[in-house]
Amino acid sequence: MGLIKKPPQVEEGKPTRYFSKKQEDQVAKALGGTRQKNSGATMFAKGDVLTEKFLLEMKTKTTHAESITIKKEWFEKNTRETLIVGKPYSAIGFNFGPGEENHYIISEELFEELLDYLNNK
Repeated sequence: MGLIKKPPQVEEGKPTRYFSKKQEDQVAKALGGTRQKNSGATMFAKGDVLTEKFLLEMKTKTTHAESITIKKEWFEKNTRETLIVGKPYSAIGFNFGPGEENHYIISEELFEELLDYLNNK
């Protein structure tokens, strides 16, 4: 028997930035990183969350959804910005709405490294 998950509280009328900041703060805290203030607003703020090794571009839905569109341009931009800030890895993080679990998309090369690590630990 699984746990019954309580649906997250709906926060209507809040701007998109409210949900993005909330997600970025939660991810930064969970991963021991920092949220990039004004990400996307200036040419100096790259990515949304920075950890010791990762530059993360985070995406969230403002309402609960069953799907999300993933765009190639997100990967291209994040890859360029990873080089600019000197991080060895990048990932796109996303969720299906406020309070939902975050998921991460990584490159095939990084996935192979992860698989090799997990197979040999």
